[in-house]
Formats: sequence, C-alpha cells, structure tokens
Amino acid sequence: MTQEINKTIEVLKSGGLILYPTDTVWGIGCDATNEDAVQKIYELKKREISKGMICLVANDYMLEKHVKKVPEVAYDLIDLATKPITIVYDEPIGFAKNLVNNDNTIAIRVASDQFCQYLINKFKKPIVSTSTNITNQPTPRNFFEISDAILKGVDYVVDLQKDKDNCVSSTIIKLGNDGTVKVIRE
Repeated sequence: MTQEINKTIEVLKSGGLILYPTDTVWGIGCDATNEDAVQKIYELKKREISKGMICLVANDYMLEKHVKKVPEVAYDLIDLATKPITIVYDEPIGFAKNLVNNDNTIAIRVASDQFCQYLINKFKKPIVSTSTNITNQPTPRNFFEISDAILKGVDYVVDLQKDKDNCVSSTIIKLGNDGTVKVIRE
C-alpha cells in the first residue's frame, strides 16, 4: 500500500487526477487546493461548476484546519453514523475557489477508509472525492463499471481494491453556523 500512496501523491502534487477506492464508491480525486486540478475534474465529468463536489479529510484536526467553525453536533454525527457521512459546512478555508459553493459552503467527509486516511495524512491536504461517472450517467457500483472516458481521463488509477463492490453513497447533511440542520441525501 505504501508504494500506491507514494505514486498517488506524486500525481496529486503535479496537479493530476487520480481514480481511487474510497469508503463509498470509486472516486475521481485531485488536490482540493489546486484550482486547475479541480477544473480538470469538472471538464472530465462534463459537470457545471455550480454543482459542488465532496472533499475528503483524514481526521478531525484537518477538518478544523479547513473550516472556520465546526459545529459541535458535527462530531456526534460523524461518530454515530452507521454509514459514511458528508457534512456541508459554512466558511471553508484554503480550498480551491472553484470548489467552494456560491453560498460559501463546502461538502467534507472525514475518510473512514484506511487507504484514504493514509493517503490524505501523508499528502497533508484535503482531496476531492467525486463519483466516477459523467454527469447525468449512473454511478458505477464497482471499478469494472467505470467508463473508458473516465479511465482515460485520469492521470493515475490506484491499483487497490478493484474487486470490491462499493455502491454505498454517503449521507449528506448541511450544518449551518446558525444552528440549522438540513438532510440533503439520506
């Protein structure tokens, strides 16, 4: 796994796109602080910039470093969730401008997958995690359903967990700094 992490980090540092297994579905990723790399994902997925993408962080410390104020309830939601949970936070810090939503929010998930945690910890920055489909096409349930257009459009495919079926999407909840809670996707 160390060799895969090192290869993946080289690609991320160079502004490239990766295809990698996550705690939910296979994802397309890049350095979440690199505006050019984020733009490449929008182009590959044929996705409008107004549609946000999820970012992964390795732990609570990294979350706190990249969000102005993490509501206390967020920690309970993360700890008690029975499946991966993505939370939309107000006032993100340090992300690529084209990744931050028009209302100054961003969707972040603390990764629970061991590979993702090691990768993000060693990279020391959040990474994008968006599904491996072209916009308006179904999300592939496993590696072998990923289209050739996506496979050819990334710079590196992580050679781990290709036989694993991961068809669970994360729950998405918006937590406002004003105390509002809104379930976006169960």
